[in-house]
Amino acid sequence: MSPFLQTALEAAYAAQEIILHYYHGKFAVEIKADQSPVTIADLEAEQAIKKIILERFPEHGFFGEETGKTNPDAEYTWLIDPIDGTKSFVRRYPMFSTQIALMKGSELILGVSNAPAFNEMAYAEQGQGAYLNQQPIKVSGYTEINQSALSLGNIASLAASASWGNLGKLITQVQRIRGYGDFLHYHLLASGKVDMIVESDVNVLDIAALSVIVNEAGGVFTDLQGKPLSLSSTTVLAAASKELHQQLLQSLNYQTA
Repeated sequence: MSPFLQTALEAAYAAQEIILHYYHGKFAVEIKADQSPVTIADLEAEQAIKKIILERFPEHGFFGEETGKTNPDAEYTWLIDPIDGTKSFVRRYPMFSTQIALMKGSELILGVSNAPAFNEMAYAEQGQGAYLNQQPIKVSGYTEINQSALSLGNIASLAASASWGNLGKLITQVQRIRGYGDFLHYHLLASGKVDMIVESDVNVLDIAALSVIVNEAGGVFTDLQGKPLSLSSTTVLAAASKELHQQLLQSLNYQTA
């Protein structure tokens, strides 16, 4: 385990203490300019993560959901969403997580996804495999759509696109259809329990860490047009094998309009 991963895990556990403290107590909710909620738990968790990371690596950049960007020209940049799923957190629904990723240049090399209400800590580092609660995990490796389970998330923009009908056809072909969403379907994919994910309306801070975990578990993770993840990515097409991913690309033929 590299110093980068050790630091990311320490930061995730520090955030977990803050998040669970507020989750089981009282807190005020404010609405940001984009109409999404934010709480003191979001703010304090991100500050705790930022403090730990930048004390160890002061030359690194930092891109946080709540505090924005620092040192944008740094070779290494940390991508942080302290509570991905604040709407769930506010409603006391356990579908929220802390997302911590590290990017070297334009390449994502590390990911930590901690879901404290589920007691699930997933993590991965480039070339070192993926782990869930310290146990190695692998995708199922399924190669055929009709054998596979598909999970959908945040499909509002897909519903408005020219590819909505293609998704309907795809749903009729799969073995099982679910809508786990958030961190959960990525943990399930990386663990071999679902096989395909289609998701839209995401922020890269929500999915950067999860992409590393899925890739290191043997999966394939791109946007809905098959492009590699970037800071501007807003959609996901993830699968348990290259063959399955290619079939999904052809079936969806994703078009934004």
